[in-house]
Amino acid sequence: MRFLLYNIRYGTGHGLSYHLPLPFTGFFKQTHNTLDLIVDFIRSVDPDVIALVEVDSGSYRSGKSCQAEEIARRLHHFHVVESKYGTDSFANRIPVLNKQCNGLLSKTEILHQQFHYFNEGVKRLVIEVELAEVFIFIVHLSLHFKHRQQQLEHLHRILTKRDKPVIIAGDFNTFGGSRELELFLGATGLVNANRLNQPSHPSHAPRRHLDFILHSPQLTVSNFSIPDVRFSDHAPLICDFSLAEEGSP
Repeated sequence: MRFLLYNIRYGTGHGLSYHLPLPFTGFFKQTHNTLDLIVDFIRSVDPDVIALVEVDSGSYRSGKSCQAEEIARRLHHFHVVESKYGTDSFANRIPVLNKQCNGLLSKTEILHQQFHYFNEGVKRLVIEVELAEVFIFIVHLSLHFKHRQQQLEHLHRILTKRDKPVIIAGDFNTFGGSRELELFLGATGLVNANRLNQPSHPSHAPRRHLDFILHSPQLTVSNFSIPDVRFSDHAPLICDFSLAEEGSP
């Protein structure tokens, strides 16, 4: 199974043009051209599962079109998408912010899906998807260290009753690096697919290890890479998995 994690920054792009004519004005620009480039990249690596962080579900930036739905349509994938803020969040009452989501796309049928919400932080969504052989969780953790640790504790409780191997992927905002996850990995038994702790942010000169693909030890990693792709401020992560008893991904 080829797994792709990509924080696409709502398709708003990256680089000097993002900050012209004023800093961060790219956040408010139309996204069609960048989304086309992202779709072409995704198609080129042919993933079985795509975890998308920072997806626009239909603001003016995307022409009222849901980016996750659009990517899924072009790639002929099943998909799940949901606002990354809690249902009672003030952010859900603000234009543009209320269309900021996370999503998951899959070549194979999604057997079950549900949404969990952390009690702390602004970005609270946990997407849970069950596929034939794995449970997959997509997260975008808080910018604040204390909230991240509380969110990880909550995520640990969610995982306790899953009877298949698990993959957790997302933007963890771990400004302290992978050491922030040591207690979580020790408690859950999960493994970081990025064994060398390669950075993925910012994409033009990576120095921060913010994006993670964590997995159950029953899953074997046969390949892991962070391509030099600059359509977002985050670089994508690609991981090829197989079940430990199988011989190929």
